Amino acid sequence: MIVRIMGEGQTEIDPSDLDVLNALDGELEAAIEAGDEEAFRACLHDLLDKVRHVGRALPDDSLESSELILPPADASMEEVREMLGDEGLIPG
Repeated sequence: MIVRIMGEGQTEIDPSDLDVLNALDGELEAAIEAGDEEAFRACLHDLLDKVRHVGRALPDDSLESSELILPPADASMEEVREMLGDEGLIPG
């Protein structure tokens, strides 16, 4: 699965890593629903850090289509809320 973090590059994620990413996504959604800015910021950073850790960065000139687009680390809670689909940022 090809993931793009806005403002960064593309990363290839192994499907076996989706469960842990979905769990982090759920925590992020819960923080947004609670309106908890501190928890939101921590959860967003945890999710993005995990994507960077488990993913394999693609070259900058890669032309692969991104299956998921994630917000940048400095995104506001409202910006991320607008990006959430029915299944969160990471459909599962």
